[in-house]
Amino acid sequence: MQSKLKNLEGAYQILYFYGWWQFGVCLFAFLGLISIWYHLGRKQKDFGQVWLALSILCWSVSGIVIVYYSASFEPNSQDKHWIQNAEVSMAGMLSILSLLNSLFILLALPWFKHLPSLLAPVIKSKYWSIIVGLPFLFSLLPTIRKLFTGIPSGLISELDVYYSVLTLVVLGWVLWESFLRRRLALLAYLSVLCVMIIFTAQVYKLTDNDINQTLFSAIFKTSLIMIFFALALSWVKDLTAKISSASSAVYLKVFRIKKNNSSYSNKLSIIGLTSNKEQSVELSNKNYQLMHTFISKKMEDKEGWLEIKPKSDSRSGKQFDINDHNEIKRLLCAILDGLYGKGLWTKTQHEVPLKTILFEMSSQRERKIRLSIPSSNLQLND
Repeated sequence: MQSKLKNLEGAYQILYFYGWWQFGVCLFAFLGLISIWYHLGRKQKDFGQVWLALSILCWSVSGIVIVYYSASFEPNSQDKHWIQNAEVSMAGMLSILSLLNSLFILLALPWFKHLPSLLAPVIKSKYWSIIVGLPFLFSLLPTIRKLFTGIPSGLISELDVYYSVLTLVVLGWVLWESFLRRRLALLAYLSVLCVMIIFTAQVYKLTDNDINQTLFSAIFKTSLIMIFFALALSWVKDLTAKISSASSAVYLKVFRIKKNNSSYSNKLSIIGLTSNKEQSVELSNKNYQLMHTFISKKMEDKEGWLEIKPKSDSRSGKQFDINDHNEIKRLLCAILDGLYGKGLWTKTQHEVPLKTILFEMSSQRERKIRLSIPSSNLQLND
C-alpha cells in the first residue's frame, strides 16, 4: 500500500510539473501569435491567427487546471471519494477545454489562403460555423453531464477525442496544402508528422497510461505550436512576395538558347519584379513571339502600341498584332508559372499586379495595349 501511494505521489508530481510547463509555454505562444496578428493580421483584417491563438490559450488554461488538482492531491488522504471526484472534475474540465481548442482551430480554417480544392467550398461556405458548431455542442453536453454527475456515458464519455480526431484530419489536410502551395515542402512533411504524433496522443487518452499520455501530449503541443508559428511566418513571407514593383524598376530581355538537338529554348529574363536578381522564365514559341513583338515595338517606337483584334471583326485581309485578349492572359500565366510554379500563385496577389506593372491599355479604348516598361529597360538578344 505504501509503495502504491508513493507511485501515485510521483505521478502527480510529474503532472504538477507538466501543468506549469503547459501553462507557461502555451501562454507565451498565445502572446506571440497575438503579437504577430496585432502588427500584421489586424491591418489585413485576417482573424485566422486570433482563432489559432485562442486554441493555444485553451491549452494554457488546461495547464492551470492540472496544477490546481495535482497540487491539492494528498497521497496519504483516506478520502478516496474526494480523490475520485477530483479526478473526474479535472478530466471533465480538460475535456471541455480540449473541445474548445478543436473548435477554435476549425473556426480558423476559413481564413486560410490555400485550401484543398475538395474542402474549400465547404470551409468557405457561410454554414461552416454551423457544420463545426453542432458536433461541438453534441460533444460538449455529455461532457458537462459527466463533469457534474461523475457518471460516464459509455462511448460518448470521450467525445472530445473523437472531435479532436475530426479536427486533426481537416487540419492536417489544410496544413499540407498551405505549405505545399507556398513551396515549403519540408514544412508540409513536418506538419504531417506532427498530426501523426497528435493522433497517437489522442489514442493514449483512451488508455490508462498516464505517463506516456503526458509525454506525447508535451511533444505534440510543442510541435503544433512550432507549426503554427511556421504558418504565421509563411503568411508573412507570402505578403513580402507579393508583386509590387514600379514599371520603371523592371528590366526585361528575351533570348534563345540553342539545345543539343538543334532546337531552341525561349527565355525571358526579368530583373526588379520580385527581386533585384535576374530571374529566367521559359516561354512557349507563341508566348515568346508575343513578348518579342511587345519589346521590339516599344524599342522601335516610343508609343509602342499593339492592336488587339475585336471579337466581332471577321475581315480576313486585316492583320492585327494580337488576335485575342487570351493571348495576354496566357503570357502572364506563363511568366507567373516560371516565377512561382504552376498553381502556386493567385490572381489577386500576382496576376493582376503583374499585368498592371507590365502592360498599359489605351485610355481611348482603342483596343490597344503596350509595355509599360521604359524602352531603355528592354533588350532583345536573338
